[in-house]
This record gives sequence, C-alpha cells and structure tokens, in this order.
Amino acid sequence: MTIEVLCYTAFSADPEGGNPAGVVLDASGLDEAAMLEIAAEAGYSETAFLTAPPEGLGGQPGRAFSVRYFSPKVEVPFCGHATVATAVALGERVGPGELLFATRAGTVPVSVTREDGGLRATLTSVEPHTEELDPADLTEALAALDWPAADLDPRFPPRIAYAGARHLVLGAATRARLADLSYDFARLEALMRRLDLVTAQLVYRAGPAEFHVRNPFPVGGVVEDPATGAAAAAFGAYAREVGLVPADAVLTLHQGEDMGRPGVLTVELRSGDPRVRVGGAGALIP
Repeated sequence: MTIEVLCYTAFSADPEGGNPAGVVLDASGLDEAAMLEIAAEAGYSETAFLTAPPEGLGGQPGRAFSVRYFSPKVEVPFCGHATVATAVALGERVGPGELLFATRAGTVPVSVTREDGGLRATLTSVEPHTEELDPADLTEALAALDWPAADLDPRFPPRIAYAGARHLVLGAATRARLADLSYDFARLEALMRRLDLVTAQLVYRAGPAEFHVRNPFPVGGVVEDPATGAAAAAFGAYAREVGLVPADAVLTLHQGEDMGRPGVLTVELRSGDPRVRVGGAGALIP
C-alpha cells in the first residue's frame, strides 16, 4: 500500500514559518502501528490521519472526518497545528467552509476561510479546564528546565491546562528567560509522562493581549514544537480563568521565532462559551 503524506505548515502563510505537519487524507486500512510508523518516518511533530466519520457525527457530506494524531513516538488525543494544516489541505480540495472532525478528545468544528489569497483555518476546542499543580511537580519542572524560581512571572500561577490535551503552563518573567531554552530532555519527559502532559507551555507577556510562547515536546520525541494550537487553546482557557484577560478577548500568540520558524496564533475567547477558538494561516510545503 502506497500512502501519500502531504506536508503543510500551520500558523503561517509562509512555508518557511509555522509548524509543519504531515497529513494523510485517506488512512483507511491503517492500524495504529502503521500510523505510528508512518509518523515516525515523516518526522514531523505530528501527522494527522483521516478516515470516515463515525455514524451520527453530523456535518456536511464530504466535510466530516475521523482524525487521529501521531507524533514520531506516541499518539496524542488532539493536535491543533495538525488540525489547521489538515483543514487547509481539505480547503484546497473541497473549498472554504465548515469542517467537522471527530478526535479522541471530542468533536472539533473547524472553519476555513479565504484570506489574502490563501486559506485560514479556525478550530473550536472541546470544553477546557485547568487544575492546580503540585508544588513538588513545579520544583521538578523548574529543575528539568534549569529555571530558577525567581525567573517565573508571579502573574502566571503554575497550572495544568486542558483543551483537548494537557499542558503545563509557566510564565517567564522576561523575554530573555523564554529565549534561553536548554532543558534536560529525559528529566522533563519523565515528569510529563507521569502527569500525562503533551507539552509545556512557556509564556512571556508582551502586552495586554500579546504573548510569546514556546513548547517543549519531549514526550513526542521533539525538543520543541514551533507552533502549538492545542496548547494555545489550553492557554486561552487558563488566561481567562486566572484573570489575565477578560472573558471576551482576542489574543495574539507569537511562537517559533526562537527556532527560525515564526508563526502567529490567534486565540479568541467568547463570553458565555467556555470553548476556545484558535486560528491561523496555513500553506503547502513543496
């Protein structure tokens, strides 16, 4: 069987920016082992695999799918950048409009629009939540990151945030602290596996609604993710819950600059709706 793996970047209209993802538009007949092998061979932080939607999902015919996400090492329940990349790939084939994805985390609607000659996709997360972080786990996370506790921004209470996948959220007191990322891969991976985390969301606040973020991803076999939509959704819920931003807000997250792959993630919060919307451009990587 010949499987075509497309490559699209997410959260950038420039193929040299954002976060590349693999996209398999027809994964029918592939089992978990085959998907993991293909994802490992592709080498992207995640590859999305599409199959027919489950009965009763809804959505328009030809615009609803089951989606699974695999890193080179493990399956993850949800991946934002691979969702955006997949939606842009589908939009090029079936046109802009509404898509519906059945993921392990739940049902994720995605809207694809045409913007500045390209396509933009905006996903709506499953219902998010946050939870307290044990002080001992915070101590271990800081040790693995080699961050002194004094380098944390006190405006950001350490939390675990979820909007389809679990992420550790830590605030950096300075942009220089965020830029200097050199961590103990095995030690952070062990902590994240124990806490069932997908990435660590490291954040610096540049303005009232503007943030710079970085995402170590050792559990996926990747030192750092260049643009992380699931973590952006989780962060949006976290920021609202701890009072960093109002209930109605549009946040701009800059990610990938320190890796040479700049991307921009737009996070929208709506009063009365606990879900978080995350959008960005996408482009085919030739």
